[in-house]
Amino acid sequence: MYIADLHIHSKYSRATSRDCDAPHLELWARYKGLGLIGTGDLTHPAWRQALQEALEPAEEGLYTLKEEARLPESRAFCGQPPRFVVSGEISCIYKRHGRTRKVHNLILLPSLEAADALSGRLEAIGNIRSDGRPILGLDSRDLLEITLSCCPQALFIPAHIWTPHFSMFGAFSGFDSIEECFGDLSGHIRALETGLSSDPPMNWRVSALDGLTLVSHSDAHSPAKLAREADLLEGPMSYPSLYQAITTGAGFLGTLEFFPEEGKYHLDGHRACGVCLSPQETLAYGGRCPICGKKITIGVEHRVEELADRPLGYQPPDAKPFSSLVPLPEIIAASTGLTPASKKVEQAYFSLLQTLGPELYILREAPLQDIQQAAGPLLAEGVRRLRAGLVQRTGGYDGQYGKIALFAPGEREALAGQTSLLAPARLCKAAPTQQGPVHRPAAPAAAPAPPKPAGLNPEQAAAVQSNEAAIAVTAGPGTGKTSTLVARVLHLIQVQGVKPQTITAVTFTNLAAQELRSRIAQALGNRAARGIHAGTFHAVSKGLLPPKSILSREEALLLLPPLLQARGDARTPAQALEEIGRIKNGLLPFPGPDSLYADYQAALARLGARDLDDLLLEALEQDAKGHRPFTHLLVDEVQDINPVQRKLISHWMQPGGTVFLIGDPDQSIYGFRGASAACFDQLAQEIPGLRIYTLRENYRSTPQILEAAQKALQRPCQLQATQPAGCPVRHVLAPTPFAEACWIAEEIGRLTGGLDMLAAGHGSVEQPRAFSDMAILCRTHRQLNVLEACLARQGIPCVVRGREDYLEDPAVQGAIGFFRSLYQPADQAALTACLTHAFQCPPDLLQQAVRIYCPMAQPDPAILTDVFGRSGHLALWVEEMAAYLPRLNRHKPRKLFQDWAKAHGPSPALDRLANLAAFHDTLTDFLDALVQGQEGDLRRPSGKGYASGAVELMTLHGAKGLEFPVIFLAGFHQGSLPLERADGSVDLDEERRLLYVGMTRAREVLLLTGGGAPSPFAEDIAIPYAAIPARERRPEQLSLL
Repeated sequence: MYIADLHIHSKYSRATSRDCDAPHLELWARYKGLGLIGTGDLTHPAWRQALQEALEPAEEGLYTLKEEARLPESRAFCGQPPRFVVSGEISCIYKRHGRTRKVHNLILLPSLEAADALSGRLEAIGNIRSDGRPILGLDSRDLLEITLSCCPQALFIPAHIWTPHFSMFGAFSGFDSIEECFGDLSGHIRALETGLSSDPPMNWRVSALDGLTLVSHSDAHSPAKLAREADLLEGPMSYPSLYQAITTGAGFLGTLEFFPEEGKYHLDGHRACGVCLSPQETLAYGGRCPICGKKITIGVEHRVEELADRPLGYQPPDAKPFSSLVPLPEIIAASTGLTPASKKVEQAYFSLLQTLGPELYILREAPLQDIQQAAGPLLAEGVRRLRAGLVQRTGGYDGQYGKIALFAPGEREALAGQTSLLAPARLCKAAPTQQGPVHRPAAPAAAPAPPKPAGLNPEQAAAVQSNEAAIAVTAGPGTGKTSTLVARVLHLIQVQGVKPQTITAVTFTNLAAQELRSRIAQALGNRAARGIHAGTFHAVSKGLLPPKSILSREEALLLLPPLLQARGDARTPAQALEEIGRIKNGLLPFPGPDSLYADYQAALARLGARDLDDLLLEALEQDAKGHRPFTHLLVDEVQDINPVQRKLISHWMQPGGTVFLIGDPDQSIYGFRGASAACFDQLAQEIPGLRIYTLRENYRSTPQILEAAQKALQRPCQLQATQPAGCPVRHVLAPTPFAEACWIAEEIGRLTGGLDMLAAGHGSVEQPRAFSDMAILCRTHRQLNVLEACLARQGIPCVVRGREDYLEDPAVQGAIGFFRSLYQPADQAALTACLTHAFQCPPDLLQQAVRIYCPMAQPDPAILTDVFGRSGHLALWVEEMAAYLPRLNRHKPRKLFQDWAKAHGPSPALDRLANLAAFHDTLTDFLDALVQGQEGDLRRPSGKGYASGAVELMTLHGAKGLEFPVIFLAGFHQGSLPLERADGSVDLDEERRLLYVGMTRAREVLLLTGGGAPSPFAEDIAIPYAAIPARERRPEQLSLL
């Protein structure tokens, strides 16, 4: 028996690895355990020439790599070298029956000479030299005829037959039958390639495919992707034997499969809007995206359902067996908590190959005991689950791969400490081999049962299940505020029968909105979660308004200096912007026309832009009466809403609808924006019949932490601790902030069990902590700088949250403006920042660029080159535009900004900006976060790389809504907490609440640290401090700062 992967590509195809040459393909075939691989790209002249030079004949119709061409790594693998068979894929785009058809076909040939002959015929029809997979305006039926006329022994196999856009049965351009596609030559089609997004059981439901051999191949664009899918064959290794196995089924043993859910087109959806749908949902929406109205990409499951004439689970009596696999690096990553692409996973992968043998042997046959001995019990357990089909599946859609999980979140850590590894009951068992597909039911699932009363305590249940139209819940820290909010949503949907589309949940941060959707999806599925409108006040308001550029805080700061100068105003831009914000937030009266405020608004109008506060004011002017999504309005963190946001709640409330407000007056920490600890009293006056509930049971912190935190508020503890007693709260005081930072870094090392062998040998902790268990909170961002430097000195990975001063750097604003203007040419503010700060463009050229570029619907470098090709600054801008436009959707935002920093640096600010982009998958998400994100929405890894386990650094404001096992509350000294402003003013009540918020982020360990005289609040908390000695900054430490 041998394994064959017959559909691959060479480096001459688009979007392929440069390692797709014969030596690397042969090497990776050995790594995988393949006996036979296709050459790919048989029509490309340069590739055929390379094959002639690298290969030599082996068995009849097959080739092997010449000894001198083998890579050194290949010689370490014993056994028979893998064989090559000549293969290639051709894309046919043509018109048939009034419709454009796009079909990919795989061709196998018995020799390179046959490939020369076929290529000669095809070159007379179209261009076969520009791409290894040529695109020909040739009917698939005619391509089959030409192929057979050149080589009657050719194998002609329609490729990935269900893929929506380029396949025989594709939803958008395919056919409904083989006969419709190939007509009188249909009898020459003896095999079909099923593709990554389907598996044999899905194909068994279509009786028209009976009698055909269902083959599976990787369609690999890089050597490492070989054998994602493959065929199992027996018989002599030769082309005639292969031909017989594929055309008759004799000697064809079955296939190795992708889990179909992992394929990029398994489900329906619209990736741009994040919409993933079942076939039934697509039909209900009329085939249109429910968000933008564009056409839904019909997935493989939907298309199979359309053509199926057999029930789910049907299996033909002569069906070939199959097994579904996950690549070994993904299993290693799942068992270690790393990413499949990490160096450590790569090292573990090759170590396993050297110890146990090829990848497919390890996945399918290697004894679990051997795997455990070589790589540990977690990897062995992962392989066991894979073989048993115990996986969790998230379907791919619209070009986005799905996900296959072997371990549930948090389960890996739990299993690591067990001696007996048993699969948890909550893991879904895949359908056994040959017993039908894992397939979503054709009929909608029954409505989930209401939440169990045991899931809520009596206080929570009373609030969640209340039938009052207006409900407010005061929920102290750790009392299950988010759980209560989610439970209320579930109650509305499951018990009261409310449609998800009539629910709007307003959160304080974008991350909180994502968390809300995630929890609802876990309970009700993705469909319900997608139907709910969740976002910040600004995000919800933006959705109500016509499109217009939004000015970020940093752009507003750069807009103000000339306005201040023109008026002779000596204030700083930050001071002026703070006053403008107070006016817009309802804290100051609107001034007259001769004012800085009026000048600022006029400047915004000239730019065709609005700022974040304008979003709220303009939303107030919109008629919200009868707006369906506001029928059931839920608002989180109401203690921190300002007067305008409070008006929006009343404005959005619907007659006959409900409102559910939740927050904690003791955590009101945005008084400078107009928030008030008296918010619940104000709301009670504005909303008739408001019923107030109170949550008191704390599920987060130890009694010691809660007691200390309540003392900070100068009143007895009103929260009831449910956690067992823990260690005392510690108070440490150093003479300087630098000495404090050094001590924190060393203490983190101690809590982890030591950062090196010596430290580990002297560790005094019974249970070492992970870096991700710990967070450091400070009053201001400036205090975080010295802490970040000291952690870096110790080699401790960290992530910094929040909006930092470097975002105001002109170089940073120039970079952001450049990329924003590529997506939105009409954004004058972005273009102005780009040309002014990145390309030092003089005002006259800037105005020319605005006049020509901003009216464009899409950037057109060709037109701009004609206009500005000789304009120096603008010519450079157009040149960079042409270089970056093709990369916007192909590269991660971090890579884009790293490349920008290399070209426009060196700049520490640009380096930090590139690191800030690391936590965003798409450039649009990152740019939106820069404009609309709150403190907790922005995260920057420190240094060039980041690890999943890292200490988090943030301000007390940025810590809102988060919790960690260990909290270092730094800067707990005089002048810092409470913060004394330059004018000597201090809001002691709000500073106490801010301290309270910080302390209650801790679950198990709380350390209060300071770098100066004791904080005035220390006396209230009454915890004696331990003094630590001073530290001197060495020159290399000063350079870090």
